[in-house]
Amino acid sequence: EILSEDGYEVYESSDVEKVIDMIPVNDISAIIAESSMHRGDGTHLFQYVTENHPDIPVILLTASGSDEHAFSEMVQNAFCYLRKPPDYHCLKGMLDRAVEQRILKKELRYLRESLLYENMQYRVVGNTIEMLRIFDIIDAIKDSDSNVLISGETGTGKELIARTIAKSAKNRGTFIVLNCAAIPKELVESELFGWEQRDFSDLYTSRKGKLEEALQGTMFLNEIGHLELSMQAKLLKVFQEKYIQRLGSSRKIKADFRLISSTKYDLRNEVQNGNFREDLFRRISQVEIKVPPLRERKEDIPLLVSTFMNEFCARENKFLIVPDKTMKTFGNYDWPGNVRQLRSIVERAVTLASGDKITLKELPEELYAQKKLIPGGNLLKTLRELEMEALKEALQACKGNKSKASRILGISRKAMYKRLREIRI
Repeated sequence: EILSEDGYEVYESSDVEKVIDMIPVNDISAIIAESSMHRGDGTHLFQYVTENHPDIPVILLTASGSDEHAFSEMVQNAFCYLRKPPDYHCLKGMLDRAVEQRILKKELRYLRESLLYENMQYRVVGNTIEMLRIFDIIDAIKDSDSNVLISGETGTGKELIARTIAKSAKNRGTFIVLNCAAIPKELVESELFGWEQRDFSDLYTSRKGKLEEALQGTMFLNEIGHLELSMQAKLLKVFQEKYIQRLGSSRKIKADFRLISSTKYDLRNEVQNGNFREDLFRRISQVEIKVPPLRERKEDIPLLVSTFMNEFCARENKFLIVPDKTMKTFGNYDWPGNVRQLRSIVERAVTLASGDKITLKELPEELYAQKKLIPGGNLLKTLRELEMEALKEALQACKGNKSKASRILGISRKAMYKRLREIRI
């Protein structure tokens, strides 16, 4: 009552479980707890707060006859402790300091997150050897006009690296993007080169193409491996003759832009297979950057998670931590969708979180369900079971046609029949 009169909004309970339920749904600035409570041990409450809401300061009250050994372990992580009954002025002074510390920590964290968020859009994150090499390449070519080819699986951050290269250049200019995989093949040429035409009233209408929009800047061709050979020839002509020309126009425009391309394919293999022009490949790959998949640089996961947490916590005005158990779950997953998938899952977790930390319940089951694939560590047995399931599904899909099923599975008919005999299908 006295604390309420001094301006504090007080929640009071002698039931530990009720207090625990109360914390996530209220903006608690500090907790005053007895080392023993009527319904539940105060030690349990303190442990819960320490693990789940470490930013909330706890003032412990203890009786003279308390277990000193057990209490001393709690004191190490408490804001302070006072003997019962505490002097009110002393308690009030400690509470004021605890609340002030909580507010200052929140403000400091918010400022840090805000500063990080300002540069988050073009921030490439990593401290593994592979990523440090990429940073070295970016730094070396930032003032160069060399064309750059960035290769890597979907979701590895190829466009982010392209934007970072363009942003770090001395003369930044515009950054224009064309996703070659997302545009119908019959529209790619007009998107790249633009067009001019005369209508029925003898008036000209025109539209700039992406290459023209990128003049004195950077043109980013996302997934250039999707371009058809005929379109590759027209793009090659731009590099050979140093000009671009709108469809339907005779006017030549100087091709003054830097080209950065990306691909999820191995373009050298595509060249050998006749799907990509070798002369164009040489033009676009004056500098090559290969981005490793996330499963090959798992050491970067904690840094990436921290970066994304800062971004989304600032957006949602939340203050969350990632416990070791959750971080280990991130590290154990293989991330087929790479960094993009990790970012999406962290965003989801921050949005769903109701407490002060990210728990497994905020994560998709797929992140921790994969552990069930290897019960008891018997890997060979698990692989055999998975193979059996794959064979059965393929046969079912092909209505028992073993030749067709073998083609779907990518194995020879001989290997198919051998496996069927082994598992007695």
